[in-house]
Amino acid sequence: MAQRPIRTALRFLEFLRFSVTSVQDFKRSVQPRETGGVDVRARAEWTHRHAKRLCRILRCTVETVGTPPSAALYGSNHLGYLDIVTLGAATPVVFVSKAEVRGWPILGTLASCGGTLFLKRERKEDLKQVSQKFDPVVSSGVPLAIFLEGTSSGGDGVLPFRPSLLAPAVDGGWSVAPVGIDYEVSSGRVADDVAYWRDDTFLPHFWKLLSQDWIRTRIAFGPVQPAGTDRKVIAKELQEQVVSLRRR
Repeated sequence: MAQRPIRTALRFLEFLRFSVTSVQDFKRSVQPRETGGVDVRARAEWTHRHAKRLCRILRCTVETVGTPPSAALYGSNHLGYLDIVTLGAATPVVFVSKAEVRGWPILGTLASCGGTLFLKRERKEDLKQVSQKFDPVVSSGVPLAIFLEGTSSGGDGVLPFRPSLLAPAVDGGWSVAPVGIDYEVSSGRVADDVAYWRDDTFLPHFWKLLSQDWIRTRIAFGPVQPAGTDRKVIAKELQEQVVSLRRR
């Protein structure tokens, strides 16, 4: 136990080095391809590549159940920012995230590099504006990952999915697929030591993650289906499917 603070500090330094080198890789390998606009696939592949690196720093293994489907939209449960790292490590995707993440130290920059679409969830007009940016992602063939609970939780259950977040999929006639995310942790509880919710603040929470001996993630992909014509119906169906996909 006496070695844990030192080990955690060394991992934090490793994370800082990771942050610098990943942004350098973005400027070297992604930006030169974007003379004609945002290269969605290049950014998703950048996220995929460096999310796997960050998982190694966090001693986080990712088990996938099923093959990542070729759906326009992935609808997932949400336990916190680690979901972005683990789902991004599992497959190239573009995320929709709450606007506050853009201002987070380091992670905000990394999310922006990955092409994350930032949304002020409390403003309906902002959803309409951001959803206009969904089409280039879907047209590129890269799945758009949305955490449909609209907030994070401790992971003991799955909150009702918000139909408003599925309006672009219904209006656009997109295909959708459920994704269930679960964690195990070496010490403590997932709700206390992995999930980012309640009144957590980033740096103390991230330090707890770095102090773990290991974190195990299970990501289960469900089948592709049409979004249909009723966003309330598809929201309920996807929520029920995510519940069944999760280990518990």
